[in-house]
Amino acid sequence: MAFKGIDFFKLDNLLSKEEKLIRSSVREYLSKEVEPYVVDAFHGEEPLDLRNIAPQMGELGMLGAFLPTEYGCTGANYVEFGLICQEVERVDSALRSFVAVTSGLVMYPIWRYGSEEQRHYWLPKLASGETIGCYGLTEPNHGSDPGSMESTAQWDGEQWVINGSKTWITEADIADMAVVFAKDVQDGKIKGFILESGTKGFTQSSLDQKGSMRAGGVGELGMVNCKVGEENRLPDAYGLKAPFTCLNQARYGISWGGLGAAMDCYDTALNYCKQRKQFDEPLSSYQLVQDKLVHMFMEIGKGQLVSHRVGRLLDEGKSIPEQISFAKKNNVSVARICARTARDLLGANGISLDYSPIRHMANIESVYTYEGTNDIHTLILGRHITGEQAFKK
Repeated sequence: MAFKGIDFFKLDNLLSKEEKLIRSSVREYLSKEVEPYVVDAFHGEEPLDLRNIAPQMGELGMLGAFLPTEYGCTGANYVEFGLICQEVERVDSALRSFVAVTSGLVMYPIWRYGSEEQRHYWLPKLASGETIGCYGLTEPNHGSDPGSMESTAQWDGEQWVINGSKTWITEADIADMAVVFAKDVQDGKIKGFILESGTKGFTQSSLDQKGSMRAGGVGELGMVNCKVGEENRLPDAYGLKAPFTCLNQARYGISWGGLGAAMDCYDTALNYCKQRKQFDEPLSSYQLVQDKLVHMFMEIGKGQLVSHRVGRLLDEGKSIPEQISFAKKNNVSVARICARTARDLLGANGISLDYSPIRHMANIESVYTYEGTNDIHTLILGRHITGEQAFKK
């Protein structure tokens, strides 16, 4: 049964024709070209073929959508980017990770903090899907505390010498380039660099045997006396502000993506309960079942209002990071609840990969953790409302 969407509060009335068009185009593309292959990719932990998928996404303007047209992007607004992420994660979280990382963590820092030469060289390649990028911030010993990163960069008078390692990096093993952050040993400032695959001292590897995000690639980056020129440094990336502003771009996309996963789980459970009979009656006729369906339905509706409003505020230049943390924290929690509840409603069939909730349930555990854990977003909001930071006690 084709997915029709959920719109209890008539938010579609607030969308432009262009916004509806990009949503329908992405939905149609994914249902025909990607969705049929997701289950096998997840089951076999054989990531989807991004070398084939990325150019298709590029043709639809899905990568770096909110960046300017002068760099080969579509110049879409943030609501359109959110709708793209919603549709992609409705299919699979790993695929949305690729879209959000490419757009918010690879392309955005080059646009925001890079030189004009870097923008014109890299952004069209990334937007078209010709080039695949990754983002190196998280380290083996430092996830939620990037200020304590151990990766270093040192200017030797002619080149930057970078040492360190990054882990849990989306598409690390297949990326053609990486935006990597390291701490300058001379001034202690965190700086951003572009590293190209094949650079001496730069290694890329995959992490296998995952219980989550099995339809996409995740891996590690290693830098051992990796040398790059000044032209590889993002000239305006100084301190933690640069990686944090990039994270906010991806977190915003996640807030919509979580709703996509939640909607798919709800839709699957609703259709199942209408068709499945127990004691000669459809499951959907029982009070306990309706209570669970209503809970999912209400949480999705509230989450949609949150993400739509944050998207409009971003488009108006009036958003604050805490609003994005609110959206990410709330909507991923909604996805987690909906995946678990849908799996419950499907009974024994809920653990079968013939149905999507168990796959979403596994994937959302990663989404719940990355781009700021649920607890970290709690502390961000706590600091906002109390004026007191509680990250270190």
